[in-house]
Amino acid sequence: MQKKLYGSEYMGVDRSTFIIDPEGKVAAVWRKVKVKGHVAEVMEKLEELTGTGVPR
Repeated sequence: MQKKLYGSEYMGVDRSTFIIDPEGKVAAVWRKVKVKGHVAEVMEKLEELTGTGVPR
């Protein structure tokens, strides 16, 4: 992914998270992920999609 810092362009990482359901379909997508709080957000979505808690 092309990024820009102080007027200079460079190649950077585009962090994304995907949840794939048992049928192989994309059930949820997060783009431009920030680490802080992201795990809790994903866990919440997994609980919503499965109707159960995910073992921690």
